[in-house]
Amino acid sequence: MTSQAQTSVATSSVLELRQYKIFAGKRDAMIAVFDGKLIEGQEQVGMRLLGQFRDLDDPNRFTWMREFPSMELRGKALTEFYTGAVWKAHRGEANPLLEDNDNVLLLRPATAELAMKVPPASERASVGDTQKTAGVVIVTIYYLWKDPAEGFTQFFTEKLAPELTEAGVPVLGGYVTESTPNNFPALPVRQHEKVFVWFARTQDATSYDQLRTRLAGTAVGRELTDYQERAAQVLRLAPTARSLLR
Repeated sequence: MTSQAQTSVATSSVLELRQYKIFAGKRDAMIAVFDGKLIEGQEQVGMRLLGQFRDLDDPNRFTWMREFPSMELRGKALTEFYTGAVWKAHRGEANPLLEDNDNVLLLRPATAELAMKVPPASERASVGDTQKTAGVVIVTIYYLWKDPAEGFTQFFTEKLAPELTEAGVPVLGGYVTESTPNNFPALPVRQHEKVFVWFARTQDATSYDQLRTRLAGTAVGRELTDYQERAAQVLRLAPTARSLLR
């Protein structure tokens, strides 16, 4: 049984899911700057970089995720990084590549059990290393009529997640909107949306599409549709060489 202390630690963490629009043809340049120069500087001030990705469906989208132990520590870490030497040294390389960086969800684990487990930073490839074998990371964003706590989280845990696991797409994590006000307003977030975001890993980009088609005709699939305000956003992501989630 999970102890109260363990549950508190797991659910106090916050995750930023950041979808950046990059100027056409510049995504690889952005990844070179980010993976080569901006990861360790963020982790040194208390963040954890979980993954960086090329979007398989949009050649101009760079998606990445970072985690903080709590909202309080998020504010401190972001302030320290964006006023610090690493960002000042490299912002002139990164900022001109960004067309838009405001598409950001600030999330927390839906339950302690749904907090994502990612390898430690010690397992990250070094700059210049040959890319390790990687699958496709799938991020599914459900836009809901009601707060996920009003039935959806229970539905996901008890009905949908088992269906996904049985179909060969085990859930890596499940997250909901963090309701605490954004404590670093220099970086906007989409904070007032009722979303449930879950993460998975597959061997190829089409397997989850096939699963969604099969699921649509089931009782669980119909119940899922009833919860949704609009169609889900599905991100099919290819990890960069230095992504921990891969």
